[in-house]
Amino acid sequence: MGFLVGLVLGIAAGVALIVGFARAENSRAARRRQLAATISSFSKMTIEDSRKLLPGDLYPSWVVFSAQQKLKWLNQELIKIWPFVNTAASELIKTSVEPVLEQYRPIVLASLKFSKLTLGTVAPQFTGVSIIENDESGIVMELEMNWDANPSIILDVKTRLGVSLPIQVKDIGFTGVFRLIFKPLVDQLPCFGAVCFSLRKKKKLDFRLKVIGGEISAIPGISDALEDTIKNAIEDSITWPVRKVIPIMPGDYSDLELKPVGTLEVKLVQARDLTNKDLIGKSDPFAIVYVRPLPDKMKRSKTINNDLNPIWNEHFEFIVEDADTQTVTVKIYDDDGIQESELIGCAQVTLKDLQPGKVKDVWLKLVKDLEIQRDRKDRGQVHLELLYCPFDMKEETPNPFRQQFSMTSLERTMTSMENGSGSTGFNRMSSRKKKEIIMRGVLSVTVISGEDLPAMDMNGKSDPYVVLSLKKSKTKYKTRVVSESLNPVWNQTFDFVVEDGLHDMLMLEVYDHDTFSRDYMGRCILTLTKVLIEEDYKDSFKLEGAKSGKLNLHLKWSPQPIFRDSREEDSLRFR
Repeated sequence: MGFLVGLVLGIAAGVALIVGFARAENSRAARRRQLAATISSFSKMTIEDSRKLLPGDLYPSWVVFSAQQKLKWLNQELIKIWPFVNTAASELIKTSVEPVLEQYRPIVLASLKFSKLTLGTVAPQFTGVSIIENDESGIVMELEMNWDANPSIILDVKTRLGVSLPIQVKDIGFTGVFRLIFKPLVDQLPCFGAVCFSLRKKKKLDFRLKVIGGEISAIPGISDALEDTIKNAIEDSITWPVRKVIPIMPGDYSDLELKPVGTLEVKLVQARDLTNKDLIGKSDPFAIVYVRPLPDKMKRSKTINNDLNPIWNEHFEFIVEDADTQTVTVKIYDDDGIQESELIGCAQVTLKDLQPGKVKDVWLKLVKDLEIQRDRKDRGQVHLELLYCPFDMKEETPNPFRQQFSMTSLERTMTSMENGSGSTGFNRMSSRKKKEIIMRGVLSVTVISGEDLPAMDMNGKSDPYVVLSLKKSKTKYKTRVVSESLNPVWNQTFDFVVEDGLHDMLMLEVYDHDTFSRDYMGRCILTLTKVLIEEDYKDSFKLEGAKSGKLNLHLKWSPQPIFRDSREEDSLRFR
């Protein structure tokens, strides 16, 4: 009997302890949630909100400052220390920019150096301060500034004819945003190991060049060449993503310097409905593509004469240093021969919008100026394929522009072969011979159906059929005619032998069949990039040149990469 009573009491006591513990935990969790909500509310409070809770005599002086007052205080302090900043910054700029000036020196000049460089007595004025909260191991600050400077900058210019020209840089007007990175954070004063600075955004940069004792306009071409050289030097030396690292405490800060993080593959496919810039005939468009606007990093396409719907199908590769902030820009010009080319329009894509390892196919509307978004004029569109591949990304899907495939047909020697890491078939060949491959294979195209095709006949119907062809091949196929239908179903498959998949294009032209003629309805132009990567996919493609309509296609790729030795006529096929 005593055992049973003890058992019952023990069970009751255990249950009571469990219930008590559960209630205590629930109460503790509720207090935590309430505390988190309170902290969140405090974090969202403005100075005006806090003044309603606390009397003014409890505030430190810096709290009651408005944003404008803080900037005013910051500018006043900068004026006080400007003479010291001038001395340190002048020497830093001279050592950093002078080698870059020499790199971009015009060919007409024998040398280009600073003979004098001081930033003057007028300090910059800060107009905005922001903290970028994206790095837990450091602090990122951006300062917007205006500077109407009175510097004393004299360039010692020597021409190839032996003439020396002291050229003064005057009337500098600058507006931009500087980025400061305090990193890494440490537990010793001043609490960070190094400071990085960079020109994050350049909104305005104006200056004037003057030959001391003369006019620079007396020497044709020198003024424009020097202006371009100075702007390129600034872009290459201090403009983001370039970072200048100033160590504060001893340590290795090489990880803060500019380093490539990946490659961007850009295929310039085509453009359509471009604005005509010529009075007689049509524009002769070409494109400039770049990630950083430096002469040796900008790519130019070929010129397509007398065409407002040019097809380029050209591929370019760029190095990416910061995928979060960098963009790819395309500018389309009308080639006017010996005269200066006229801008038709430009467009831009932010790299952070790209999914690594995935091809993005985009049509971009052209605008007059990337900084002004109020341009409503229709200047045409440009078609790009973009593929961003970080260096540390695992190759989940093949990149036809890299790895074992040549980026340009019969132009690039394979690095892996030179390093002895190629396949067995490659290693059997002589290492002294030029080894390249092209992407050859069989492309199977199934034209499944069409949807909402334009009506071409009087009865509101059409008799559509599709003509398929490759841009680099004479082979053409034609589907059967589907009578009186705007939503035809074909389900016909055609096979093409493709000699160079990276640089060929599939064209599908839709016609309306009549007894004695045919009416053009529209077309689809496809690169083979996606099918090379995925090898099998279905998709719908909008009909170009038509008010409505699309084609539903199924594409398959059976690869046959070919090793080609430029000294031999035969080729060795391998899987």
